[in-house]
Amino acid sequence: MSQTTRLRLTSLFFVIIFATLVLSVQLPVPKYHRLPSLRQQAKIQDAWRQERINNVIPALLNKYNIDLWIVSQREYAGDTVFWSLKPATTFAARRRTLQIFERVTQKRLWGLLQQSTTVRVHTLVDNTDQIWSDLRSAVDAANPKTIVLNIDSDIAFADGLHAGEREAIELALGEHNLAKVTREPRLAVELIETRVKAMIQPYKEVMETVHAMITEAFSDDVIVPHVTTTEDVVWWFRERIQAQNMTTWFQPIVDVFRRGDDSTKPNEAEGTVRVILPGDILWCDVGVVAYGLATDTQHLGYVLRDGEDEVPEGIHEGLRSYANVMQDIVKEEIKVERTGNEILASSLERINEKGITGTVYSHPIGDWGHSAGPLIGMVNLQESIPGKGDLKVIPNSWFSVELQALVPIPEWDGQVVPFRLEEDIYVDETGANHWVYRRQEEMHIVDWQSKDVTLVAQE
Repeated sequence: MSQTTRLRLTSLFFVIIFATLVLSVQLPVPKYHRLPSLRQQAKIQDAWRQERINNVIPALLNKYNIDLWIVSQREYAGDTVFWSLKPATTFAARRRTLQIFERVTQKRLWGLLQQSTTVRVHTLVDNTDQIWSDLRSAVDAANPKTIVLNIDSDIAFADGLHAGEREAIELALGEHNLAKVTREPRLAVELIETRVKAMIQPYKEVMETVHAMITEAFSDDVIVPHVTTTEDVVWWFRERIQAQNMTTWFQPIVDVFRRGDDSTKPNEAEGTVRVILPGDILWCDVGVVAYGLATDTQHLGYVLRDGEDEVPEGIHEGLRSYANVMQDIVKEEIKVERTGNEILASSLERINEKGITGTVYSHPIGDWGHSAGPLIGMVNLQESIPGKGDLKVIPNSWFSVELQALVPIPEWDGQVVPFRLEEDIYVDETGANHWVYRRQEEMHIVDWQSKDVTLVAQE
């Protein structure tokens, strides 16, 4: 073999290696994850619940110097906090269910008289007046300096005590104990907001499943232009979610943005049924519930026109240079100890500096779709939000980075289209935040041109 041939073969070898490496760094196609059996899911959820009781509640009682926390409800009139504290196999409060969390501080002689805090849980279930005598006995035995009831005029997660229930509890406590009652909304808020570390891996798998669903929905497997409607895709999502043994916390939304539309107003066209056409920009909003955890995801897609083999550059740039940039900014601004209002203000300032017109309406997520914690703007409120916007980011919390960028598309004669994205992040114990799975950086593409549209329409 000549020297020239060897050099050529060596060069070819390195070209092949380089090409293999380039292909290997391409993002994998998201895949569906099968949930474990209901029995196994219940074990997983109950382990999370126990960790909250053993670790999260004592830490919060210490943080806010609370000795006793009372959570009380009747069947079908549950306190919001109840749903974050109940066993997985409990579907509603029984009769009257009363939970008392008592802070117990123990001093240890070793380690320079360190103190450890645990929680003593009293659970009372009854439908007679005996429950009030038992409550009074438990409170008197604890002799607390401070008692918290879930009452708050601004934050729903801290206002779960029904009016009649409050009257009964106050009567049972007596004047001596009633004088110790205080309000601390952050106790309920942060209990619901705090994520147990073991939740993140199952949540990642659920998020990847959502991505897999959207990838399938926004493809020629589901959409045939001139035939498929937005409502068809909505109900496809509902059936697909159900088939994964998941549920949803809102009806999925699918809409299109089309050349010639006036679609600059947020959520203007929601609920309108439209036939999907070539050249449409697709948008969906999907939120599933699995393991008792909610997701919230918005993605964009594009239906190729006849003869097109790729997405117009102006539409790709709308995703990358507008919406993705806004996501980066908001994600970077979500920092521990900052309020939602502070994050909103700094995010909008940076977004405006980039010359982007957009709206930020991000929110906590977890036990609920719109969960407990600091609000970062709302669709119609791009200024400070009293109460909920004044809450601070804490470690081990999750957020949906939800926003829209108003994008002028050159190929559509400069028509402005709202690019709405939403992706979930988690803030870890160090305060760093991460995408739960990943965020959308390429448009989903419906390449339908190999389909016989006439045949499908007849079917």
